Amino acid sequence: MATPLLSINDLSVSFHVGDQVVNAIRDISFNVHAGEIVALVGESGSGKSVTSLSMLQLLPSPPARVDQGTILFNEDGNRPVDLLRCSIAERQKIRGNKISMIFQEPMTSLNPVFTCGYQVGEAILAHHKLTKQEAKKRTIAWFEKVKLPNPADLYSRYPHQLSGGQKQRVMIAMAMCCKPSLLICDEPTTALDVTVQKNVLELIKTLQRETGMGVIFITHDLGVVKQIADRAIVMFKGKIVEQGPVNDIFHKAQHPYTKALIACRPVNHKRGQRLPVVRDFLNSEPELQPQLATPKAIQQQKPASEATRKTLVSVEHLSVWFTNKKNWLGRPISYVKAVNDISFEVYENETLGIVGESGCGKSTLGRTLLQLIPATSGTIKYKEQNLNRYNPAQLRELRRHLQIVFQDPYSSLNPRQKIGAAIEEPLKVHGLFKTAAQRKQRTQELLQKVGLMPEHYDRYPHEFSGGQRQRIVIARALALQPSFIICDESVSALDVSVQAQVLNLLNDLKKEFGFTIVFISHDLSVVRYFSDRILVMNRGEIEEIGPADDIYESPEKEYTKRLIDAIPQ
Repeated sequence: MATPLLSINDLSVSFHVGDQVVNAIRDISFNVHAGEIVALVGESGSGKSVTSLSMLQLLPSPPARVDQGTILFNEDGNRPVDLLRCSIAERQKIRGNKISMIFQEPMTSLNPVFTCGYQVGEAILAHHKLTKQEAKKRTIAWFEKVKLPNPADLYSRYPHQLSGGQKQRVMIAMAMCCKPSLLICDEPTTALDVTVQKNVLELIKTLQRETGMGVIFITHDLGVVKQIADRAIVMFKGKIVEQGPVNDIFHKAQHPYTKALIACRPVNHKRGQRLPVVRDFLNSEPELQPQLATPKAIQQQKPASEATRKTLVSVEHLSVWFTNKKNWLGRPISYVKAVNDISFEVYENETLGIVGESGCGKSTLGRTLLQLIPATSGTIKYKEQNLNRYNPAQLRELRRHLQIVFQDPYSSLNPRQKIGAAIEEPLKVHGLFKTAAQRKQRTQELLQKVGLMPEHYDRYPHEFSGGQRQRIVIARALALQPSFIICDESVSALDVSVQAQVLNLLNDLKKEFGFTIVFISHDLSVVRYFSDRILVMNRGEIEEIGPADDIYESPEKEYTKRLIDAIPQ
């Protein structure tokens, strides 16, 4: 076999904070050859990103420390370079030139004060002796190669003027513009729509075939791995627990953790079945299979017919337009029609899923239902009351009954406020419970309801994992015992196993408290599993609406079929 392009041998990395030592990576070894795609799979905290950052020496030191091991990069097959011990000058020649990296969040990876074209051109000029005009031509050529619309126009645009998928393509162009031998992709599709995700995966695979480079693709989603990778390496708590060809990993998985990652995905389960989680596998025998709901249990969870259901929220001819351009007098002359003349109903105790690509109007609709964004026209009725006519005092009272859980729990919580105070705040605002002791007791009860401990009351948001923070936000939304909750992409960025835990939690809480959910997501497989009905949106309008299983199994519109086809299997 040919000499590996990259060879990691017995690598261990730890973080030292005060007297505490966290062993992030422990004795891992694997190879990557030219022309192959190797996937690193595991949950947050498994050591995937630490492994990739170690390759380019991007870990902060201190607190990070490489305890042992070598990372040998062998581009020409004759002179291996140990990336952990090479000089700074040699490392700078390799970074962005021989080894490039695509990060998870393009908005934070791109500099907001420079144009996209300038940033890609800067990478080219750093490693090649070209004029600025030549660098600009090469940048536009790469924008064409990654299939960005109007490449010459996008060259002069800033990151905030591009969609999430377009920003990710700019990052791919920046990583590929120097034709690297090794490309590291760190969760590049996690927060993207399934259709955009499919396009980005196909683009990476096409570029890899054209250039013959090696690719390390980091993800927590085994469905994505199946689409793109040749081999998979499964990491758990800093160790490699299993590795091999992708087909063997999927069909002949040996380790309980690998089996858990495969089983946790909602796409593998019918609506009404309880999702297995990692601990179901790790706390039992390896041969244990997840306990699925019986057909009788699923039948009991089917919603009643629309004729017998009571309407909780009614939307009639709703439009939400944003001004796009004004004339010299400051009067609007063109609009972005985020939501355009839509009508539907939400029934009591149901879960209505709203699905569609980024920019289709899902989040705008959700915020408008809660009166966080004013409607341009149309009516929204809650329990037969027209919300458009509510005064500020009435809207304040309305907040008790209508709540929202946002996608990013960290930005939803005040980093300077303890989570106990954050959950208590709505209780204070609405004058519930007479004493501070009663409010604290209620808050601790809510923490237990969402699977946390009462002693977590005095901790800050940064002391929790992403899944735990999402549970905290759910507890805060439940504090006022609302009848209507909107979940806006609330599980989109979570690991598959944490996602399973949160979906199970929402199902359990819905049964206990009897609230109604509008569940917004770009992932139709998650929406199909979790929802009673699905509303599909496209460019501000409703494509189709109906029972979840009917929409998923027999879609009428081509747009819906395309969303379903893009779901990783």
